[in-house]
Amino acid sequence: MDLSAPPGESITMVRDLFAAAGGIFLLAGLLTPVVGALIALDQAWIAFSVTGSPQDGQWIHILLAVLTAAVAMLGPGAWSFDARRFGRQRFDLGDRNRGR
Repeated sequence: MDLSAPPGESITMVRDLFAAAGGIFLLAGLLTPVVGALIALDQAWIAFSVTGSPQDGQWIHILLAVLTAAVAMLGPGAWSFDARRFGRQRFDLGDRNRGR
């Protein structure tokens, strides 16, 4: 996060603060599917933005976008705030061989 950016680049500071706040939410497990999807979009925006230079490490942002999208799809963990607020939901697939 580059807080020493010139005033003309305030959008990069907002983008970095958004990513930092989203990381805190994901670590706490608060609104995990929503925040995970938003951070995945943010990282994809950083990776494919026109203003980014090749030295910024485009591949790390693509990796972070994929990982946060996976976290959004998997959902919160057992000890997250979401699990405490909404209850832990477990999906049992049952016996797959029973229908044969």
